[in-house]
Amino acid sequence: MSETPETLDALIRVPAPSGYETPAAEVWREAASFGDVAADVLGSSTVSVGVADDRPTVAIVGHIDEIGLFVSHVDDDGFLWFGPIGGWDPQNLVGQRVIVRGRDGEVPGVIGKKPIHLLEPDDRKKPTEIKAMHIDIGAKDKDDALKYVSVGDPAVLAAEPLSLPNGRLASRSMDNRLGSYVALEVARRISEGDDVAVGVVGCAVSQEEIGLFGSATTGFSLDPDVAIAVDVTHATDAPGISKQENGDHALGSGPVIGRGSTLNHIVADLLRDAAEAEGIDYTLEASGRYTGTDADSLQVARGGIATGLVSIPLRYMHSSVEMVALADVEAAIELIVAFVRRLEPETSFLR
Repeated sequence: MSETPETLDALIRVPAPSGYETPAAEVWREAASFGDVAADVLGSSTVSVGVADDRPTVAIVGHIDEIGLFVSHVDDDGFLWFGPIGGWDPQNLVGQRVIVRGRDGEVPGVIGKKPIHLLEPDDRKKPTEIKAMHIDIGAKDKDDALKYVSVGDPAVLAAEPLSLPNGRLASRSMDNRLGSYVALEVARRISEGDDVAVGVVGCAVSQEEIGLFGSATTGFSLDPDVAIAVDVTHATDAPGISKQENGDHALGSGPVIGRGSTLNHIVADLLRDAAEAEGIDYTLEASGRYTGTDADSLQVARGGIATGLVSIPLRYMHSSVEMVALADVEAAIELIVAFVRRLEPETSFLR
């Protein structure tokens, strides 16, 4: 894969932070018309293929929300003060352009702070905090600003996707429109291929960045026999990242199969078997107590779900320039499709 797929491109362009996923969910649901599409009040979406009472169900789960901002106050001069939706390094916000989702549509703005020339010498050495920044939408005053925005409106950084050499793509919202795209594409390929012994549900769940909430409710309502969470992990081939601490997951090295205390080891072994049988390059990532992904909530939904984790290496996570190798996205799809095709109704995940 050297060019960005049309659906993925559409997904990463729409502003849809946690709790405000509707624009991305609409793109996803339209692309999922090949199967039985459903949605819920949290903003999560599913597409079902071949699901029946007499066969096991596999859920492929990627979260569709992204980190963002929310307007917390509009001052008398028309400046917007804001807080974070999800986890930010505030330094990634300085000087950025933003899109505020206002009452009548998207409102462009910029993030401003006191210029370095006007800072006290000691303050120049300190990292900038969110409370020292504001959003400027060009309003003349508070009344003018309130024509376009309101307290509580969400915002995201404005960053058009950027295609780079070697099939690499940079954009905001890769975490985790990539996972929701993989879940969609796995379900589509299963629907278009030879019959399999299991039903498949592709899931684009909400509110992962603020608490794994969408996967908790979707896991409960679906009650699948197996779940594969699809997310991103840190690419460790960027400067300053310790492979001893974070593993060896370079861009282009393929999907990352999770192994750990909260992950079903039978699922992990079957993912490895599928990768090796199909000649798909992969790496392994270990966890001891939690993964920080939707796998953590899925594995304890209802009476417990046999859960695996497939991740895609990503540079510069939680920024406006998240970078991925498109070949890794395609390989993640191929791996999970191969895993699904190898499952049999009698496969046991008891441990």
